[in-house]
Amino acid sequence: MGKSERDVSGESSPDEIAVESESIHSFSFFGQLANISKKLDSLGVESRGISRVPAYERSTNKTKQLISVIGLWLSACGGLSSMSSFFLGPLLFGLGLKKSLISGLIGSTLGCFIAAYCSLMGPRSGCRQMVSARFLFGWWTVKLVSFVSVLGVTGWSIVNSVVGGQILASMSNGKVPLYAGIIIIAGLSFFVATFGIKQLLRVEAFLAIPVNLAFLLLYVAAAGKYKYLSNEDLAGLDSATLRGNWLSFFSLAYSVTSTWGSIASDYYILFPETSPDVQIFTITLLGIFIPTTFVAVLGTLLGNIALSYEPWYAVWEEYGMGGLLVEAYSPWGGGGKFLVILLFMSLISNNILNTYSSAFGAQLAGVVFAKIPRWFWAIVATVVYLVCALVGRNKFSTILGNFLPMIGYWISMYFILLLEENVIFRTDRFIHLYTKEFPREGETSEAGKSIYDAKYASRHNKHYNFEIWNDYGKLTNGYAATVAFIVGATGAAVGMSQAYWIGPVAVLVGGDYGGDIAMWLCMGFSGITFPVLRYFELKRFGR
Repeated sequence: MGKSERDVSGESSPDEIAVESESIHSFSFFGQLANISKKLDSLGVESRGISRVPAYERSTNKTKQLISVIGLWLSACGGLSSMSSFFLGPLLFGLGLKKSLISGLIGSTLGCFIAAYCSLMGPRSGCRQMVSARFLFGWWTVKLVSFVSVLGVTGWSIVNSVVGGQILASMSNGKVPLYAGIIIIAGLSFFVATFGIKQLLRVEAFLAIPVNLAFLLLYVAAAGKYKYLSNEDLAGLDSATLRGNWLSFFSLAYSVTSTWGSIASDYYILFPETSPDVQIFTITLLGIFIPTTFVAVLGTLLGNIALSYEPWYAVWEEYGMGGLLVEAYSPWGGGGKFLVILLFMSLISNNILNTYSSAFGAQLAGVVFAKIPRWFWAIVATVVYLVCALVGRNKFSTILGNFLPMIGYWISMYFILLLEENVIFRTDRFIHLYTKEFPREGETSEAGKSIYDAKYASRHNKHYNFEIWNDYGKLTNGYAATVAFIVGATGAAVGMSQAYWIGPVAVLVGGDYGGDIAMWLCMGFSGITFPVLRYFELKRFGR
């Protein structure tokens, strides 16, 4: 786990003080978990939790790392998880082919840039994404942020499980019930996620080629129905409603890729800290963009066909996306069913990442939670999303269309705060204000700035001292980021358009159902608020 707060700074964190007496009574529980962890560690299960990976523990085999991470993105992003949202352009929002493609592809491409930027924190810090967020939100508020991140990956796991159940139910003509398929996909995902990042990367790279080949062949299998493609929007929708639906679908597509930003850097913590930012950004950008676009176009085509072709629409109504996929492959008989199974594996590959990363969000909740090993939290995460998937298995479109865009709202705020922290404050101009993170070593002639020469900056990596990742006394208070986050949330509230709430601004840009522009408003509100508050926070508290 690395050093505790007492070890690093000489003072206990509030979490540690609260747990000292409690740990005495629960010693046997933690002792049992430790013994189990030792046994699992002997089997190759990753035992590291949220602790930082120091530079000397990281791999130096760049070629192997690049192949692994490229395979990860191809497998995780080029799957049914990504494609599932793009069915909804025509089938839920009633958009014709042209409108669906433009809205969906622009939205998802923008989200790729958000995720790629967030991934830069991995090699720099050696910390999981939400652990490095402590440098923005501080010790306390990061717990809330990490909880929201866990909700996001849990939401995707629910969607993946439901789609997997639909596939098996459709292939068996209902003989395998929906709930059984959900249980199968959850169990297989948990098994791989438990072993840790090295095994995870191997499995993802192994699945990448067959999964993407299956999607390529799906383009071919569906070719006989391309004659049903149409640019006509759903009848009965006026121009204002179509405009609002376009914006709402844009927001949904954006959330498909942008939400990777909450966990993207988790998969770069073994990269050397000297890894060029351009290299990491480009790998992540293209790694998410290429496979997502590949399946996004396919999903849009199939959804558009189903809107016009009655047999496909009937299957969609009965079995959802899983049934539609089985129907598209049906001309190929048994070979088509085999390819559907490969697509089913893509759901598992995505759930593996979600289960793996959600464990770290749970460990950030406090010292007690951090003492509980990652594998145990993987069990908890699996049980939670399994129950949710079983309960909501008949409301796939509702879950996907109404819940997941909300995850895109918070990652938009996180991105803009991280961007402004890096390009405005973590620079030579303002770094002297971080007196807690970089203690004063003496007075200079320039208004008492702390010493921070080029050699010191290089050693602490892009104007961060990541060695204090677990030091309550030196980490930022997080006041500025917290207030900016709350202000941004008000922007989301007035700009969102969901079944349960249509904001007053969203009403103005759409018709009957409004238009979702929450991602823009929350990003703008937070982005305007944070720089002013952060400057005064640093001046007043030095962190």
